Amino acid sequence: MKKLILAATLLSALAGVAHAESENTKCDVPKDKWMSEDAMKAKAKELGLDVRKIKVENGCYEVYAIDAKGKKVEQIFNPETGAQVGAEGNN
Repeated sequence: MKKLILAATLLSALAGVAHAESENTKCDVPKDKWMSEDAMKAKAKELGLDVRKIKVENGCYEVYAIDAKGKKVEQIFNPETGAQVGAEGNN
């Protein structure tokens, strides 16, 4: 029973760290330098993602997608370069 509680506590702590990391990710890029959402979608597709939704959070593109393994992912991209700058816990 102690092992189960310890494992649950550890998983909860790790999930909190992953979420906190994404909240601290900010992309300070002027809006006029952003790539379009269509260009971001194409870039994500090049990375093997099947994009379901794109939104803006903390000045970054947040891409909700299915990866090559069929797993739901949420990845954060710089809106100017399209470089991945973070990820949130997988659903």
